[in-house]
Amino acid sequence: MAALIRRAELGGAFATVARKGDARAGAVLVKAVDRRAGVARLYSEATRGDGERFWMQPVRSEFEPDLDAYAERAARIDPDVWVVEIEDREGRHFLTEPVES
Repeated sequence: MAALIRRAELGGAFATVARKGDARAGAVLVKAVDRRAGVARLYSEATRGDGERFWMQPVRSEFEPDLDAYAERAARIDPDVWVVEIEDREGRHFLTEPVES
């Protein structure tokens, strides 16, 4: 997560850990927000059967309250979950692994 935050900041975005989870076992959610356009996207880390990591959008909405509600539900189910929030004028996520829409 530190590398993701660093990439975002080097790219001119603001990034922060909005929710801390377990350092060893916590799943990660990344929320990318473009406040000027009023859109947001949420990304969840996943693993394919062959072990390859990728990111997917667990919620198709671009409405930030919908994404926050999903993250809150995820935290109730898994208290170890992390949430990284990135605010970028272009809505970039700065993830390096494959991202599936």
